[in-house]
Amino acid sequence: MLVATLDLTELEQARFDFDVTGHYARPDVFTLHVNEQPRHSVVRH
Repeated sequence: MLVATLDLTELEQARFDFDVTGHYARPDVFTLHVNEQPRHSVVRH
């Protein structure tokens, strides 16, 4: 048997602390730039 005491007043703050989608959902933190120009896969010197 497991017994726990829960403080339900902390539930709202816990929802803010748990980032379900990760930091990738924050456009102010993550940007993606794609270089679409063709490149050679092997370069010989």
